[in-house]
Amino acid sequence: MLEVVLSFVVILIVFLVLPLIVGQTEHKVMAHMQSRLGPMYAGRFHGWAQLIADGVKFAQKEDVIPAAADRRIFMIAPGVALVPYLVVLIAIPIDRGLVAVNLDLGLFFVLAVMGIGVLGSIMAGWASGNKYSVLGGMRSAAQLMSYELPLVLAASSVAMAAGTLSIPAIVEAWQWWWLPWQAVGGVVFFLAGLAELRRPPFDMPIAESEIIMGPMTEYTGMRFALFMLSEYVGIVVLSFLTTVLFLGGWHGPFLPGWLWTLVKVFLLSFVVIWLRVTYPRLREDQLQKLAWAVLVPLALAQLALTGVIKVLI
Repeated sequence: MLEVVLSFVVILIVFLVLPLIVGQTEHKVMAHMQSRLGPMYAGRFHGWAQLIADGVKFAQKEDVIPAAADRRIFMIAPGVALVPYLVVLIAIPIDRGLVAVNLDLGLFFVLAVMGIGVLGSIMAGWASGNKYSVLGGMRSAAQLMSYELPLVLAASSVAMAAGTLSIPAIVEAWQWWWLPWQAVGGVVFFLAGLAELRRPPFDMPIAESEIIMGPMTEYTGMRFALFMLSEYVGIVVLSFLTTVLFLGGWHGPFLPGWLWTLVKVFLLSFVVIWLRVTYPRLREDQLQKLAWAVLVPLALAQLALTGVIKVLI
């Protein structure tokens, strides 16, 4: 019982701390890449207090619920968007033997629960009673339908290679030569995950220039902050999954295994931020074309290649 409690405490700490570090990193990386001065001044020394300032700002804002909103759904939508990512973390190993729950169908469990998080955005859009929010929710639903397929196909490829759906067992089976072999699947998985998180350049559901903030238009204060937190937690979860499935997780020379995992996670998180700064938003037709005409065929090709190699070896 004590071991289980300690495992969940560690997961809760990771859940609360790593997204904040990623959020602070995004402030600094975007400030450097786009010559933004504001995030470099809060707290004086390199803007260390910017994230604290944001938290205080959200806490001070009035909590407003529109008169035409479905109050119950409106209030629980931020929780639906956030909590599934906490549940996912219990099945992701940080090091050999360092996982809260080792599920035989861990990969299936993780992919299923991650899909629930997107429903929070759809619920928020429908419940807000705002045409822009409804349009954002519809875009979220379309994006989920399109990118869930390449995400699952890419993850199936690495599961087929390892011969198991247990995530720790997949990491144990990983070999260095899987990097070129599973590279296409890794890229497809990562891009599809970004699209499900609605991160730029896949942020059509919250396009500020078109539909204000999409499903989050009517949200204020801490409920809006929960949506922002779910985005950063989603980045951490996606980086963890890409690391353990395609980059070998804790495998690496010299350093402790858990440190290798965290290094890879932060490198992938940096790539997520880099993509936001670098690429413009895709149009809706471009977004759908990328999923169905590019990522799905690539994921199927990776799956076929994995099947052929498994037969040969």
